[in-house]
Amino acid sequence: MKYFIIVVVVIVLVLIGFFFFIQNDEETIGVDQENDDVEMVDEEGNDEESEARATEVMGESVEGRDIVAYNFGEGDTKLLFVGGIHGGYSWNTSLLAYELIDHLEENSDLIPENVSVTVIPTLNPDGLYKIVGKEGRFSRADVPSGDRTSGRFNASGVDLNRNFDCSWQANATWRDISVDAGSGAFSEPESQALRNYVEANNISAAVVWYSAAGGVFTSSCNGPVLSETQSLVNVFANASGYPASGSYDAYLLTGDATDWLAKMGIPAISVLLDTHSSIEWGKNRAGIEAVLNHYSN
Repeated sequence: MKYFIIVVVVIVLVLIGFFFFIQNDEETIGVDQENDDVEMVDEEGNDEESEARATEVMGESVEGRDIVAYNFGEGDTKLLFVGGIHGGYSWNTSLLAYELIDHLEENSDLIPENVSVTVIPTLNPDGLYKIVGKEGRFSRADVPSGDRTSGRFNASGVDLNRNFDCSWQANATWRDISVDAGSGAFSEPESQALRNYVEANNISAAVVWYSAAGGVFTSSCNGPVLSETQSLVNVFANASGYPASGSYDAYLLTGDATDWLAKMGIPAISVLLDTHSSIEWGKNRAGIEAVLNHYSN
């Protein structure tokens, strides 16, 4: 009988010990899970803080739509890429700029340490909205078929690429059509936004996209082409496969954005896509990456 009682006591003690062991193990697991959760939150927070890009609203359109700049890198050599000056008429230049934004977000190592990049996907958001019916990012499916000429102009009916301060004329032309160039150079809030951004930042070089003629063109403002502008044309053209050209001379250009940049002493090129309906990302990616490499230390 005595041995039986001893055995029962031992069994009870073992069961009690086992019970406390399980409780402690569960508490330890709970603490570990809480630690894992904390680490996950920290990692997510760090991801948010270390985003590859930063955005800023650099101005508003006639109808109050934001003109947004996407900034990458921290170098002193500042490269500027601009799309959508002609809004919905050249919607493909905006989608191309968004492709560049995605590419730099996913491949931030492409930007040399001495370089920073600003991408303005749509300088004319009212003209784009007139065609696609969306603010900000859109897709090809949002673009209707048919005549999109009305989307070329801002909400005041001004052709923004005739509104910059280089040989500005009230009676401007597009092809053989007379277009409104505004009441004076920089009369429009969209062109003012680009002017103010350029003047506030020490821009080293600029690429502006248009459609459609298929080529890379120099800029100047009634003077010789800057040697670095010609170098930029050659770098982009050789990498992309677009033909390298001189100044755009299919018809008289007044108040052109890249010519104004040249007047400011900034090397600037116009890249004209082949059509009004193609993004041509492969060609432009090659050109962009060659430009980034060109300006690396």
